[in-house]
Amino acid sequence: MIRLGVVGLGVISRFYLAAIAALPDCELAAVCDPHGEALDPFRDKARCHADHREMLAGGGLDAVVVTAPNDVHLVVCRDVLHAGLPVCVEKPLATTLEDGAELAAVARDRSLTLFTAFHRRYNSNVLALREELAGAGPVESLTVRYLERIEEHVGRDRWYLDAARCGGGCVADNGPNALDLVRWLLGPLRLTGVRITRDATGIDRQAVLELHGSCPARVELDWSYPGECKDITACLADGTELRADMLGGYPGFKGSLWHEYEGVLRDFLGAVPLGARWDDAGLSALALVDQVYRVEGSQSGA
Repeated sequence: MIRLGVVGLGVISRFYLAAIAALPDCELAAVCDPHGEALDPFRDKARCHADHREMLAGGGLDAVVVTAPNDVHLVVCRDVLHAGLPVCVEKPLATTLEDGAELAAVARDRSLTLFTAFHRRYNSNVLALREELAGAGPVESLTVRYLERIEEHVGRDRWYLDAARCGGGCVADNGPNALDLVRWLLGPLRLTGVRITRDATGIDRQAVLELHGSCPARVELDWSYPGECKDITACLADGTELRADMLGGYPGFKGSLWHEYEGVLRDFLGAVPLGARWDDAGLSALALVDQVYRVEGSQSGA
């Protein structure tokens, strides 16, 4: 039985907590959040802490899940790794490539698992598309769309709308999931084109990213979309189109996330014994995000 601590009880944490309750080989041992009202529902279920260092000092943990705001990923994950514990962290791995590389180095040096949660990999419709593509003809192009009105998704976690805390806008936060799907389906990627639209406050609200893996690919991101659309379209050389609607069959708001985060947690538990031998695409996705912003800066002369 793996005893888990969860740092951050914001909008995404409920999916991890449901997965912990559903899986037989782990249990919730401790939770951490600086807001007392977030801890209140757990007072009689797990150790409750307002500070992650206090939680780590209390012992009794085998691994930690970090769903805290993006800007504290470096500090929290580094402390977890220095405490000798493997960590599963929400994407993005960190807000800067330098910080992500530091975490990867600490995990490697301490032979610990550093696991980035790309939950869309575990979407049932995405998995079905990947299996279908394996038996299909050559893929000529791939498009991933990740479109939503961000204000409808953040709940009380307003830090998403603070570029300094989020690491940017739609490219920094939704980009890693979309880019990971392209890499997962097409292999290593190179960036070939960038178009970003920013709002009056300077936050990137829309982006179109052109990439090339085993074929050309396109990622469309939008934080101002009226509603929600998240899908993948693969065009085959014979003209056939294969599609995965990530929301298809999951009509409730964020309905697909329940089964996706079970997949995340199941994979993390399997990766824990691998230690530093575990290698995911967290740093690769962060490197692409960093490159996107650098290319945009060079285009604007910044």
